[in-house]
Amino acid sequence: MKKSLRTGILLLLTMVLLTVSALADTGPKPKLTVKVENAPEELYYLDLLAEGEYEHEGDSDFSSLSDEERAALDGELLDALRAAVPEGWHACLAQGVNGPPIWGDLVGEDTGTGVRLHNFGYVGVPRTYRVLIVTESGESWVSDVLHRATLQSSVTVDWAAKTAAAPSAGMAYALQFLCTLLPTLLIEGALLLLYGYRSRRSWLVFLLVNLVTQGAFAVYLAVTVLNHGVSGWSLLFYFPAEVVITVVESLLYRRLLTERSWERAVGYAIVANVCSATVGALLIDPLWQFIVSIS
Repeated sequence: MKKSLRTGILLLLTMVLLTVSALADTGPKPKLTVKVENAPEELYYLDLLAEGEYEHEGDSDFSSLSDEERAALDGELLDALRAAVPEGWHACLAQGVNGPPIWGDLVGEDTGTGVRLHNFGYVGVPRTYRVLIVTESGESWVSDVLHRATLQSSVTVDWAAKTAAAPSAGMAYALQFLCTLLPTLLIEGALLLLYGYRSRRSWLVFLLVNLVTQGAFAVYLAVTVLNHGVSGWSLLFYFPAEVVITVVESLLYRRLLTERSWERAVGYAIVANVCSATVGALLIDPLWQFIVSIS
C-alpha cells in the first residue's frame, strides 16, 4: 500500500512538471466589457474615466491611441469627449493614461442583439472608474463611480435610462466556487461507487471530508482565479495543493471509510484525487472564461 501511495504522489508531481512549459505565458490581463443597451442611433464615443487629472498633456508616450487610430476618429467628437470629462478624472483613451497602458474601443461593436460592446483591456484598466458617453449631436452623460471587483468583468449601460450597473461580485465568486467543487464531487462520487462503497456512513464520510478539503480549496481557487486569472504560475501551485489534499484524504479515509479494507480506502483516495486533479486542470480555464462571459 505504501508503494501505491508513493505512485499516486509521483503521478501528481509529474503533472506539476508538465505545467512548466505554460510559464512562458505571462497570464491574463485585466479586461472590462461595457455593454450598451438602447445605444444612441447616431455616432457616439464611449470612454472609461480614471481618477486624477491627466498629467501628460502633449506627451505621446502616455497616449492610448496611435496616430493611425486618432486619424480614423472624428476630431470634433473626440474634442467634445475630452471637454466633457469631469474635474478630477481623465479619459483613458481620448486623453491617455497616467500609469500603465490600456487599449480599448471608443466606437464599439454592434452585436446584432440590440447591445453594443466596448472592450477595454490590459494592465491599465482602472479598478475604480466611470463611463463617459458623448454623441455627435452634443449630448453627453457620465456614470456614477463604479468598481471592477474581479480581474475581468463587465458593466451594463442603459443609454435610455442613463444608468450603469456592474454585476454582483458575490455571484461571480459563488459560480466559480460551484464550478470548481461540483465536478470534483461528481468524479470522486462516481469512483466511490466503483470502489464498492454503498453505505450511508461511507457517503457521509465522503461528503464531510470533501467539504473540508476540496471545499476549502474551491474557495481559494474562486478568489484567486477571479482576481488573478488562470496562468502557468497559478497551475504550478494547483498540483502541489492537490498532493497535500491527497495525503490528507488518504489518512482520513484510512481511518473513517471502514466499509471496506483500509488498503482499498487509501487506494480510492489516491485514484480519486489523481482523476479529479487532472480533470480540474483541464476545466479550470474554460470554466473561468465562462464565468467571465456571464459576469
